[in-house]
Formats: sequence, C-alpha cells, structure tokens
Amino acid sequence: MNFHKPLMRSLLECLLSAALYMGFFYFNGFITASIEDTRGVNWIFIPAGLRIFLTLIFDYAGAAGLVLASLLINYIGFYQTDLVTNLGIGVICGLAPLLGRHFVIHNLKVSPDLSNINMQQLLGSITAYSFLSSGLHQLWFVARGLDSGSANHFIAMFTGDMAGSILFIAIIKYGIDFIKQKSNKTNLLD
Repeated sequence: MNFHKPLMRSLLECLLSAALYMGFFYFNGFITASIEDTRGVNWIFIPAGLRIFLTLIFDYAGAAGLVLASLLINYIGFYQTDLVTNLGIGVICGLAPLLGRHFVIHNLKVSPDLSNINMQQLLGSITAYSFLSSGLHQLWFVARGLDSGSANHFIAMFTGDMAGSILFIAIIKYGIDFIKQKSNKTNLLD
C-alpha cells in the first residue's frame, strides 16, 4: 500500500506544477504583452522563475508538470504548429530547468534537498537555466522554421528568463521574510 503514496504524491506535484505554470504563463502574457519581442519570446518572463522553483522543489514531477502545461498551452493555441513542434517545445520547457537543477546539485555542490543553497548558487542555477532554456528553445525554433528563432531572439529570451527568474525568486524570498516577520517565526515550518 505504501507504493501508491509516492506515486500519488508525484502525480499531485505534477498536476500542481502544471496548473501553476499555466496560470503564471497567461498572467505573464497579460502583463507583459506590450514588451513581447515576438511570439514566445519575452523581455520579462516571470514563469521562468517558477520553472526553476518547481524543478528545484519537485524535481522530475515538477518537470513533468511543466511539459504537461506547455503541451496544454500549445494545444489551446499559443503556437499554432504541428504536434512534433509542440512536443519539442514542451520537452524543452521541462528539460531545461531540470538540467539547470542537476547542474547546480552536481557542479555547485548543493545538496539534493537544497538545504545548503545560497544566493550565489541560486544565481548560478538561474544563469545555467536561462542559457539552456533560451538556447534549446532557439535551436528548436530554427529547426522547426518558426519566426521566433534567431540570435536576436536568443538574447531577448535569455534576458527575459534571467529577469523573470530573479524577479520571481525575489518576490518569493521577500514574501517569506515578510510572513516570518509578521508571525514572529524564524522558520515557517515550526
């Protein structure tokens, strides 16, 4: 019977990740539409920070949720392209932050439970993720003949992923600090 508990937990983490990413994706589109470089390339992409956060916390279940959300977003009609193109975009959406997570754990000596992560390591993760995400997306866009694929769009996407990730992580950090201060707790889990 205990076998089902980890499976159910992973499924819940996957679905939660998918729902959160979809919500943030559409919210970001709403608030940054005026500064979008081209379809799918944003100068500020707040969901990039959520991607990192979800894969840092939920690992593979978070990445699976990101793939699922990306597939649903594209199925609804964000990119009106063929199934193979949308599958590639979905896989990159989940794979890039997962690779960034593993880069941090293996190369920056962060423990898998993230108990020893510091700001420098987090910025390393954001940079690695932003480079991987932007690079893989742009390579895929070029390979699939999308207008969004070019060196200039790589720069915009990298900048947007970095800015959005830093903004998201800062909001999370200051939100936790604010809650801890208001509740007079040093640890939110106490």
